Amino acid sequence: MKRTLAAVGAAVLVAGGITAGIAATASAKPAVPTRSAAIARADDSLAAHHAAVHASTADAFKVRRVVTDPTGATHVRYTRTYHGLPVYGGDLVVHNAPGGGYAGVDVAQHATIDVSTTAKIRAAAAARTARADHDGKVTAVSDPDLVVDATRSRPELAYDVVVRGFQADKQTPSREHVLVDANTGKTIRSWEEVETVTGTGHGLYVGTVNIDTTQSGGGYQLQDPSHGNGYTCDMYGSESGSCSIFTDPDNDWGNGSQSDRASAAVDAHFGAAKTFDFYRETYGRNGIFGDGRGVPSKVHYGNGYVNAFWDGSSMTYGDGQGNQYPLIALDVAGHEMSHGVSQALADLGYSGDVGGINEANSDIFGTMVEFYANSPGDPGDFTIGEMISANFGGRPLRYMYQPSLDGSSFDCWSSAVPQSDPHYSSGVGNHLFYLLAEGSGSSQYGTSPTCNGSTVTGIGKDKAAAIWYHALDAYMISTETYKQARQDTLKAATDLYGQCSAEYQATQAAWSAVSVTGNDQPCGGQPTTSPTDTSSPTPPPNQGCGGVSAWDASTGYEPDDEVSYDGSLWKAVWWSTGAAPGEAGSWAVWQKVGDC
Repeated sequence: MKRTLAAVGAAVLVAGGITAGIAATASAKPAVPTRSAAIARADDSLAAHHAAVHASTADAFKVRRVVTDPTGATHVRYTRTYHGLPVYGGDLVVHNAPGGGYAGVDVAQHATIDVSTTAKIRAAAAARTARADHDGKVTAVSDPDLVVDATRSRPELAYDVVVRGFQADKQTPSREHVLVDANTGKTIRSWEEVETVTGTGHGLYVGTVNIDTTQSGGGYQLQDPSHGNGYTCDMYGSESGSCSIFTDPDNDWGNGSQSDRASAAVDAHFGAAKTFDFYRETYGRNGIFGDGRGVPSKVHYGNGYVNAFWDGSSMTYGDGQGNQYPLIALDVAGHEMSHGVSQALADLGYSGDVGGINEANSDIFGTMVEFYANSPGDPGDFTIGEMISANFGGRPLRYMYQPSLDGSSFDCWSSAVPQSDPHYSSGVGNHLFYLLAEGSGSSQYGTSPTCNGSTVTGIGKDKAAAIWYHALDAYMISTETYKQARQDTLKAATDLYGQCSAEYQATQAAWSAVSVTGNDQPCGGQPTTSPTDTSSPTPPPNQGCGGVSAWDASTGYEPDDEVSYDGSLWKAVWWSTGAAPGEAGSWAVWQKVGDC
C-alpha cells in the first residue's frame, strides 16, 4: 500500500537523541502494538511531520519494514517514489514511543524534490555511457530505468543502468549500477552490487564438526533442512552455469585436506549454519532475509580465485592459489552473509562513509559469528581472515583493534575516509567496535590505541554488538555517515540500556576515541573517556580578527568552517562542539591556517 503526503513544508531534520527521554515505567509493561497498529501510527506521524522528511505533493511512501521493541516503541521504514519513480536516498524511518507518540524520524534525503520527470537524453545513450564506464568484461546491459537520485544535496533525474559481467580481475562477477544524469548524460556515481572480500589463505579450518544434511535415495545431500534448506554445491572451477549439490553415500564428508573436494564444502556448510544460528538465537532473526530461507554456498569457484563474495542471494568461495588457501573460514563466511543482513535491514550503500560502515558491519558480525561458533580449530578473535594465510594463523586481512596494521585501513576518521575503498574506510567502524567491546590498551587480542589519547573502558562484545545491531535495524539509512552512526548507536544504547547508562557513555567515549564527534551532550558523573590531559584551561578572551568570527564553545562547527582563536586563524577538519583550537584533545579537529 502506498501512502501519499499532500503538504510541503520547510526542510527540518530531527536531531539525534530524539528518543533519549522515552522510558517505560517499571510498574506497567506497555502493550506491544500489532504490525497494522504500528503502521497506522507511523502513517499519522509521517503526515503530521511531512516537513521533516522533505516531502512534496508528488511523493508517495510504501512501508518496507516494521520493528517493534519489547517496550512497545516502533520503528517503521518507508521507501519513497516521486511521480511514480523510485527515489534513491529517499528512505526514512519513523519512530513512535511506547504510548504511540511521535518520537522522531531518520531520513536520508537532504531536500524536497522538484525536478522534471522528462529526460533530455535518450535511454540508449545512458546505456552506452554505462557500458563505457565499466572497468571489466561486459556481458549484458539492462534497459535503463528512470529514477530520482536524492542522495546528494540537490535531487536529480537519472537513469539507473545495470551492467553485468565480470570485474577487473576477470573472475569476480559484476552487477554494477551506473547512475547517468538524465539531462546531461554524465555519470553521477556507480556502485557494485556484488560485494567482495579479498583474502590471503590457509587450510581447511573447522576440524571435525556435526553438520545437518538431507537423506536422498540411497545417499545424502549437503542440504540443511534445519537452516532453511540452504545447500552447498561445487562449481568445479567454473564462473557460471550450474552448481552441483554435494552428495555422499555414508554421510561422512571430506577428509580435512584439499585432496577431497568435500573438505572445503564442510567449512562453507558449517559457516552458513553457524551464521544462521547466530542471528536466530542472538537477535531472533530467522535467516539472512528474515523469512526462514537458507542460502546456497558455492565452493571451488573459478581458477585459482583468491576471493569470496555475496551476490545478493548466495555465497561463493574461491580456492585461492599459491600461499593463499580456500576462503571458507568462519569469519569470512559470517562477514559475507552479513552483507545480506545489512542489505535486508538498512540497504546500506557502498560508497563514501556508508561503504566503510557496510564493510565494518560485516566485519563486526563475521567476528561475532566466529566467537559464537566457538570452534577449537578457529577460535574467536578480533582479526578478519587470519586463518586463510599459508602460515597457519598468519597475517590477517584486517585488524579491528588497530586497523592501520594492515597498511591501508584507517584507525581514525578524517576527511580522507569517505574517499577511500570501503574495505579500508571500514577501519573506523572496526576500531570503534573493538574499543566499545574490549576497551583501549593491551588485551589478549592486541593493543588498541585511541585517536584522542583517551582511555576507553569496554562493555563486552555482546552488548557492543547488540547496540550496533539495533542501530542497524531501527535507525541506520542507506546514506549513513559515521557522524550519523554515532548518533544512531547512541539512540540504540538509550533504547537498550537507558540514556546516560554506562553503555551509553561507553558508546560516546568509543566514538570520540576514533575521532567521530557529535552534538550529543556529555552525561553527568565520571566520564567513560579520560583524556590524557585532564586539565580544563579557561580559553583566553577572543574577539575575532580579520573579519573571521571568534571561536565559541557553544557553537557546533562543521568541516571547512573558519574561526579565529588566540591570535590565529583555524579551519575545521570535522565536526565539533566545545573543542578549542590548539588545545589538548582537539589536534584532529582544527587545522591552523594563518595568524591574525
